[in-house]
Amino acid sequence: MDPFIVKAIQLILSLSLLIVLHELGHFIPAKLFKTRVEKFFLFFDVKFALFKKKIGETVYGIGWLPLGGYVKISGMIDESMDKEQMAQEPKEWEFRSKPAWQRLIIMLGGVTVNLVLGFLIYMMIIFVWGTAFIGPEQMPEGFAVNDSFKEYGFQDGDRILKLNGEEFQNSLDINKYLFMRDVNSITVLHQDGEEQTIDIPEDIGTQMWDAGIMQPFVPIQHPVLDTVVADMAAGKAGLQKGDSIISLNNEEIGYWHDVAPIATNNKEKEIEVVFKRDGKILSKKLTPDDDGKLGIAPLSDIKIERKKYGFSESISEGFKYGYWTLRDYVAQFQYVFTKKGATQLGGFGAIGGLFPDTWNWYGFWNTTALISIILAFMNILPIPALDGGHVMFLIYEMVTGRKPNDKFMEVAQMVGFFILIALVLYANGNDIYRAIRDSGIFN
Repeated sequence: MDPFIVKAIQLILSLSLLIVLHELGHFIPAKLFKTRVEKFFLFFDVKFALFKKKIGETVYGIGWLPLGGYVKISGMIDESMDKEQMAQEPKEWEFRSKPAWQRLIIMLGGVTVNLVLGFLIYMMIIFVWGTAFIGPEQMPEGFAVNDSFKEYGFQDGDRILKLNGEEFQNSLDINKYLFMRDVNSITVLHQDGEEQTIDIPEDIGTQMWDAGIMQPFVPIQHPVLDTVVADMAAGKAGLQKGDSIISLNNEEIGYWHDVAPIATNNKEKEIEVVFKRDGKILSKKLTPDDDGKLGIAPLSDIKIERKKYGFSESISEGFKYGYWTLRDYVAQFQYVFTKKGATQLGGFGAIGGLFPDTWNWYGFWNTTALISIILAFMNILPIPALDGGHVMFLIYEMVTGRKPNDKFMEVAQMVGFFILIALVLYANGNDIYRAIRDSGIFN
């Protein structure tokens, strides 16, 4: 099946699951507090619905616009902007007639479900599949180090032993830790057998972002091909699995990390690749694409180890993994408000790209857990029209004892709604722009 179709199916299935459970997070406490729920919809039913059925006092349905879902709760100023209902005298079953603490629980229900669901999925993943890790022993060649990091004392071939004085289990996480977590020192083992502890600047993440160096540590691998994409530059030129690259554009290739800079510096320019195949030295002409990609991947000699966990261990490990996933996402959220960060915002295309090209339950559940946690965080932001906006006004009411008037709430809801629509259009516009750029239509 086409990878695009596979990703699309996984995206729709994942979002449907998350949306329904999120809305149940509002629906269940609303019903517990005897608050009338008029509608429960997966996706938006603008003008019409694909399916709907009234059961009791609630209409359940599926809309045609897959931008989310909603529950319409009586007596609540929400995206429906039902002014006629709000102009009438409050009824005992309406949201606005309930105590502030009950309304707060109803509004927090969706976020709570998404957060708990993400943690539960991570616990399940760790129980079923365990965790993968690559320690210094599994990386015999160590890392190739970006030149800017060599100024701190790092060297090509370094293997990472400790972070902040504690043993570091998964070496490939080093770039993520530097960018998003508090790393004060790194202990490395140089190729000459000497151990050295190197101090790290407090603002290292910002430095990496500003310089565009998001992968300062790259595993050293030999330039032997494992994967060759048929319809990309290397495949079209006739390179095959098992070929060993000797030089690229007359520059010697010692290790795999030497390939990318040369290809990137020669985007859409014809260059020569010299390689060894079955003991013979051959050469071909090829042209990297507009991203500097050749369509090749190396044969890896890095050994991935897996650690299995019992049921109780998987609970604590899953909680820890979920916590750090949320914390890392919050940590990198600050970069969204920079010029570079704004251009990298993505919509449904970017989200769909997180899923694997082929059906893989591990990849599906891992991505679903990540999206669930992201949805929880995004929904609790204090923006009117989001759950966090309602929570913000409810907390104000509980602290001051004064409820914001309906007119103010209507205006705030409308402003928040337009902000959200603008962000959705912008993020998905970025996806479309990147798709057009990558397709080469305007080259």
